[in-house]
Amino acid sequence: MADKLIQVARVAGAFGVRGELRITTFTEDPMSLAAFKALLRQDGSPALTLTSARPVKGGVVARAKEIETREQAEAARGLALFIPRDVLPAPEEDEFYLTDLIGAVVETPQGERLGEVKSVQDFGAGDLLEVQPASGPSWWLPFTRDNVPEVKLAEGRLIAIPPEETE
Repeated sequence: MADKLIQVARVAGAFGVRGELRITTFTEDPMSLAAFKALLRQDGSPALTLTSARPVKGGVVARAKEIETREQAEAARGLALFIPRDVLPAPEEDEFYLTDLIGAVVETPQGERLGEVKSVQDFGAGDLLEVQPASGPSWWLPFTRDNVPEVKLAEGRLIAIPPEETE
């Protein structure tokens, strides 16, 4: 997990005429992005070093050492920003980061393997686990207590009760 990167933000474009960036954050507290300072690209190379930030609706407006003009800020639009997973604080007992679910084995209470968590998405109605079975297409499982009553991250598995199929 030490080398695992997680996306925490994306550059939405320029803000104003002095090289500030509008950044959409994917963190619970948008201002926590400023605490990370050095943000990385998906390949782990340096992306931006934040020097200041202030909250705005949907994220932050920030200055970065690497960006001096509005044109440079516009050119950075769409840049995904990552941090190493190990810089995040340890979750409290019975808490976890959704990113830690990826790769976990999904099985029934009887031990039948259903697949592995391929991704965690939220399309607006709550978190969904994309489960990839050993063969065939992936399928979606609502991430609720009814559908996933137990999360055993230390064991790398989730206990799931898939909903009954409907046609």
